[in-house]
Amino acid sequence: MTMTSSPASAAPAVPEPARALFPITRGRVKGYERAAVDSFLSHAREAFESPGHPSMTSGQIRAAAFPLARRGYEITSVDAALTRIEDAFARRERDAAIARVGTDVWIARTRRDAQTVLDRLQRPSRRRFQRTGPLRYGYRVDEVDFVMNKLARYLETGSGATIEQVRGVAFRMQRDGYREVQVDAVLDAVVEIMLAVE
Repeated sequence: MTMTSSPASAAPAVPEPARALFPITRGRVKGYERAAVDSFLSHAREAFESPGHPSMTSGQIRAAAFPLARRGYEITSVDAALTRIEDAFARRERDAAIARVGTDVWIARTRRDAQTVLDRLQRPSRRRFQRTGPLRYGYRVDEVDFVMNKLARYLETGSGATIEQVRGVAFRMQRDGYREVQVDAVLDAVVEIMLAVE
């Protein structure tokens, strides 16, 4: 999940809830702003309990971002919960799609999506994604290429990577690195494929 910083002077005081949903950070350690997390989870619960009128998707849960604040929710605890929620939404989306188009069509679509990603990953090293240019920072090329080689093997063989590893991947930055948005889009696509075949 993504974290965003908010100025301490602009952050309103957060009243203590009757019962916090997650552990709360102490001292100078910042966590996810509690009101933002509570609101998001409330929306997610309503969306999941109304399958006929979905207003949230597994992809939106994966892309969730929260401001950081002192005495916020511990990040790892919230992220773990969001992962479980994302999985539940993804299973429901998969089941609904199979009911709508049939298992054979669903499998064919997943294979097609996997092949599209694999075609990208089979490009030559150092040329898989657009570069940021010498004056801007992007993801380190060697680190991204290493991970993409592993993901290519997964798409070819079905082994060598887990969804937890893909969700948890992080790259250092370099000038003239790979454009973050393109790399992140491929990682999201691989997660979608993994969720589809679980």
